[in-house]
Amino acid sequence: MDKRLDEYKDKMQKSYESLLKDYTTIRAGRANPHILDKITVDYYGAPTPLQQVANISVPEARMIQIQPWEPSMVKEIEKAILVSDLGLNPTNDGKTIRLVFPDLTEERRKELSKEVKKMGENGKVAIRNVRRDANDFVKKTGKAEDLSEDETKDLEDQIQKITDEYIKKVDAAIDDKTKEIMTI
Repeated sequence: MDKRLDEYKDKMQKSYESLLKDYTTIRAGRANPHILDKITVDYYGAPTPLQQVANISVPEARMIQIQPWEPSMVKEIEKAILVSDLGLNPTNDGKTIRLVFPDLTEERRKELSKEVKKMGENGKVAIRNVRRDANDFVKKTGKAEDLSEDETKDLEDQIQKITDEYIKKVDAAIDDKTKEIMTI
């Protein structure tokens, strides 16, 4: 039974890690190459992640430099960035592409904070869904294995403690990312 609880704990951990990964794609005023993680370019007819066709670096705090391994990819990469929801205008010199990050306005910071909270709430919902699945599993196997009510209650309490632990982690991640965004 404890191995099954570990499975549910792993699912909660994955939900938490997924949230953290999503947070890396939110622009917080500093140039972060992870905001490009979801961008794919057309590479000889196949959608390919940007990191696989170019070298991405951060030469300055507010700039990302993208250097394609093939000069012919400059236009494709530029097009992929323009159609993405990044809201950045790439500039190129024929060999490299530069993304300059403007200072975030107070209004934009507040919008991003709301987005962070919304993503955090979605993360909490995912964790609570795992809790529900775990409790359902305990109830089903409790009847099948003739567990006493006390044993079933103990398992449900363990599941709740694990859930509370991950909800606290999500809250801390929300606070950290919000502070990062609101810091000028």
